[in-house]
Amino acid sequence: MLKPSERGEKMPASPIRKLVPFAEAAEKKGTKVLYLNIGQPDIETPPSIINAVKNANIPILAYSHSAGNISYRKKLAEYYKKLGIELTSDQIIVTSGGSEAIVFAMMSCMDLGDEIIIPEPFYANYNGFAVMAGVKIITVTAKIENGFALPPIEAIEKSITPKTKAILICNPNNPTGYLYSDDEMKQLEAICLKHQLFLISDEAYREFTYNGIATSALKLESIAEQVVVVDTISKRYSACGARIGAFITKNKAVYAAAMKFAQARLSPPGLAQILAEAAVDLPENYFDAPKAAYQSRRDLLVKRLNAMPGVFCPNPGGAFYVVAKLPIDDGDKFCQWMLESFSHDGKTVMMAPASGFYNTPGLGKNEVRMAYVINNENIDAAMDCLEAALKVYPGRID
Repeated sequence: MLKPSERGEKMPASPIRKLVPFAEAAEKKGTKVLYLNIGQPDIETPPSIINAVKNANIPILAYSHSAGNISYRKKLAEYYKKLGIELTSDQIIVTSGGSEAIVFAMMSCMDLGDEIIIPEPFYANYNGFAVMAGVKIITVTAKIENGFALPPIEAIEKSITPKTKAILICNPNNPTGYLYSDDEMKQLEAICLKHQLFLISDEAYREFTYNGIATSALKLESIAEQVVVVDTISKRYSACGARIGAFITKNKAVYAAAMKFAQARLSPPGLAQILAEAAVDLPENYFDAPKAAYQSRRDLLVKRLNAMPGVFCPNPGGAFYVVAKLPIDDGDKFCQWMLESFSHDGKTVMMAPASGFYNTPGLGKNEVRMAYVINNENIDAAMDCLEAALKVYPGRID
């Protein structure tokens, strides 16, 4: 019998989605599952951007330019100018979600076998993207005790080898919600300049910050030619299904390399580009309501978690995730047990075991990630359920 490729065998399963069959089984039994496992916002996608697609006059739905529609790229340049970032349309490649942009970044900046340094815990799908690109992830560990701040720059520097070509960050961070400070960004700028490394910055959650603003890597002037920014409309406009992202760099050679990959996949989604272009024209106060909703949810979730005996959850500065430390023996077992064997008032909670966001074996074993993408009433219900579960879980550790 023929076997799949070694690359296919190494491709990791998603720790965010692997418990879906258990959630489906729970629902079949009549248990209501409160989903905190995945970053799918419940915020309504702006009707005006849906209507832009509905009202478009499209006699032929043709390929777009491989870099994306020029009208949309120009709009994106205007969006960045409002953030104090000067870009031209030929420094932007529209991608099929932020995921494709990350793959383009890895393949354009790195060769097979090269190494990329990422602070852990990190967005679990980076593992899959690295397998696809044939690069090796080297981790430096952030600590829950200080809110998952950037690991000491000395630890990052010690991890650099002749194979190291890039550092990858997510700011604000998924899964921790940590917001890197200006000083931390300057530290990354200095180390990338000193060792001539690319800085790949995933800025999917830029608009959702609660303790300051996110410093874009595009503002680090001394390494302007070493920066690649990955962006997406998925979370910004609650349009995850549109699959529209962006690959951005001022490095002409890297841009040219990425364009070859863009040409090989032909073009990004056509209808979704119409939607994304309309989104740039939303009023500047559009983000006020979703940001306020997320901040209210964050405050409630963090308060409820830290009130539970044995639980610790740092207060995140951005995005819509928390990582919490629980008094349990094993997060994977606990999250599965919650779906298979526990309910409270007919409800249970689906969370993502944090071990899947670490590469170092054994780390995150008693941590879980939660996405506060449900309303406050459901967050309260989820926390009632979690609090009750922790009292009776057989693997509780005090």
